[in-house]
Amino acid sequence: MNSILSASILSANFECLKSDITACEKAGVDWIHIDVMDGHFVQNLTMGPFIVNACHRMTSLPLDCHLMVENPEHLVKPFVEAGAGNITIHPENNPKILDTLAEIKSYGCRAGIALSPDTPAKKLERIIDYADLVLVMTVHPGYSGQVFMPEMVDKVKEVHEMVSSLATPPIIEVDGGINPETIESVRDAGANAFVSASAIFHHPEGIAAGVASLRKYFL
Repeated sequence: MNSILSASILSANFECLKSDITACEKAGVDWIHIDVMDGHFVQNLTMGPFIVNACHRMTSLPLDCHLMVENPEHLVKPFVEAGAGNITIHPENNPKILDTLAEIKSYGCRAGIALSPDTPAKKLERIIDYADLVLVMTVHPGYSGQVFMPEMVDKVKEVHEMVSSLATPPIIEVDGGINPETIESVRDAGANAFVSASAIFHHPEGIAAGVASLRKYFL
């Protein structure tokens, strides 16, 4: 499959969110990434379904929603109704993950599994068949602008090896410190979807230049 670039609006200027998303779309971004944090699963508190719904009205791009929340099963339907295209959840402390992944897929959305840096790839063994996407976090979840953790490259390789024999391998997505200096290593390890925030929205020459600086590394 072609590589996918997902622009994380966590680093966007919310005073002009619509123009930022439009600029991403014009620059060739494939997805809009929305980090949802509840202040419990992670310390930060961010966006809910109302932001997803607003983004859905701003763009035709798929909305790539990463739920860093407790009890995500309670939020699947609200995010689907708001316009989510992908819904990614965590296996950590989530005994209902199989049921939740099945519910996400029942609505026609991609169902994703996210692995925090401290969560080993082997956590996927009993649930990988239910996933359309695996998100390998290359920073600790919670805040934008963190430094890429190079030791996560080996985890990406491990996930790639784990899924390569499947009839329909899930997308392997990476998120955290993805920029022109780090994207090549995770690409070569097997990732084919890349979430970037600061490298796009905080590029000194603007959003289009930020997108172009990443696109040149795509296979």
